[in-house]
Amino acid sequence: MNLSALKTKWEEAWPEALAAWSRYTQLHPPMLCETRRAAQAEQLTGSFAMIRLQDQSVVVDLPEIESSGLGDYAVEILAHEIGHHVLAPATLTDHARCLALMCRALPTMEDRAPMVANLYTDLLINDRLQRSAGLRMDEIYRQLGKRRDADASSNPGAVWTLYLRIYELLWSLPGGSLGGAATTPAMEGDAWLGMRLVRSYASDWLSAAGKFASLLLPHLVEDQKAAEDFARLHDTRGAGAGGIQDGLTDASADDGDISHPSLDPRITGIAPEDDPDSKETPAPISSTTTTSSGQQRQPFEYAEILRAAGWPGTDHEAAIAYYRELAMRHLVRYPRRPAPESTEPLPEGLEPWDIGDPLDECDWFQSVLQSPHTVPGLTTVRRVYGTSPGSEPRREPIDLDLYVDSSGSMPNPAVHLSYPALAGVIIVLSALRSGARVHATLWSGKKQFQSTPGFIRDETEILRVLTAHYGGATQFPLHVLRETYANRRPDERPVHVLSISDDGVTTMFDDPDERSNPGWALCAQALAKGRGGGTLALNIPSDWERRMPSYYQNLVSTLRRARDEQGWHVHAVPTLDGLVAFARAFSRQTFGPDANLSPATR
Repeated sequence: MNLSALKTKWEEAWPEALAAWSRYTQLHPPMLCETRRAAQAEQLTGSFAMIRLQDQSVVVDLPEIESSGLGDYAVEILAHEIGHHVLAPATLTDHARCLALMCRALPTMEDRAPMVANLYTDLLINDRLQRSAGLRMDEIYRQLGKRRDADASSNPGAVWTLYLRIYELLWSLPGGSLGGAATTPAMEGDAWLGMRLVRSYASDWLSAAGKFASLLLPHLVEDQKAAEDFARLHDTRGAGAGGIQDGLTDASADDGDISHPSLDPRITGIAPEDDPDSKETPAPISSTTTTSSGQQRQPFEYAEILRAAGWPGTDHEAAIAYYRELAMRHLVRYPRRPAPESTEPLPEGLEPWDIGDPLDECDWFQSVLQSPHTVPGLTTVRRVYGTSPGSEPRREPIDLDLYVDSSGSMPNPAVHLSYPALAGVIIVLSALRSGARVHATLWSGKKQFQSTPGFIRDETEILRVLTAHYGGATQFPLHVLRETYANRRPDERPVHVLSISDDGVTTMFDDPDERSNPGWALCAQALAKGRGGGTLALNIPSDWERRMPSYYQNLVSTLRRARDEQGWHVHAVPTLDGLVAFARAFSRQTFGPDANLSPATR
């Protein structure tokens, strides 16, 4: 059969594949690629079919289907791919949560989590299609086994053998009938546990995802070629491409445990009190066990889960999504902006109306009064209206000039939770909500900095700056502060200057810039031309004026002078996580619904 005829055959099989789940199942037709290049353009490589959860798509590589001898199984393969959209994983969120559980259950082998998740969801889908829809799922594995047997150098590994044996037990088939190797007594026991797990958790599959990974872990350690064995079946490799799901920053959202199935009475049927070895059995690993501190997932874990789900972004892009999600729960409510009092329009006179003007603006009554002969542009007129000013003046939010310390004392936002970065993101998103513009600068040294191109409202560009990292020496980039306010006009919107740092803030005042301009003078210029005040949020003891050791006397004298002489507001934050509370309070005060918005100056 040529590929054109094969494509027609598979198109005709699509309605029957949908009906295998329900006659009401709605999904747009599959992308049937007639060339390998077309399949690669859809990011389908290594397998003969795949799904994308972001756009609910099914993609099939017809040349690979033909070479695998699977051309006669259109309904079975298409119904299987539909099952990934209907049953498991079904959504981006459940796909990511499944991977999160499996990563925890596969210590040192977290990179195998995508493959294991694929095997688990395949078991759930194929068992339902074989038993409830009457499809020939077993014959597909026999056909794949024939191709393996034809390759003398390809011997089934431990995971492949265990996996096929689970299917044989699910479908009451003789051992080895699907093409797997002979099993050992230990493997036979694990296959029985796998079969019981699939049946016991068929309607609650996500909570048992970690258990399935725990079952496969010792076999994955033994079988180094498992990824190669299952490459052709890995149809959820790119399932998460194109989308980032919410809810992954909170580790406590993983509500399934990762204990071994042999410890689960729901699977074994043995209650703990009936098990003679229960006193010696270690307690199951609970769902709260995680490599994160507390209940918060760290940024590097967040990025690992996204990559495992098939998301193609970089660690930096993952960090942007991570801090955006964390910040959303702390944002101010959308501000209520005072509006000018509405007034009736005031007629102010008449002016000529011509052919090119809007027809509804012509005052035909006044035109006829002036002349019974209407000649457009000569005798036609329109009325001009004016307005009287309202009693409530127009008000605008204040802009934000933000400087965040990224020296060696600050954590890398892409690896560990950085409270300075999180505080900055909370304040920035709150400012953008209020209609403000933001100029953000991340700094470590004079030549280690990056800034947004002026005051902007591009959320992604601002967060890209705040989630970067330097980790070098500490030297505030005074030249950035200087250039920001050097040519600022009095009629521009007021700006509040905010610096998030620690004791390294002294370099903002004490040191001169490269032109020998004193830091004190440049800071004074910023406050004078910004006209919106300035705040220093510093990771220092709250009683810094009284109990700071002698080593910090320069810091104490600098902060006192900045506060008393220039009017900087100094907020001491003893612990970095306290920056979140500061960010919320600062955002409410500066950008919230009841904030004292600055009168418009233009």
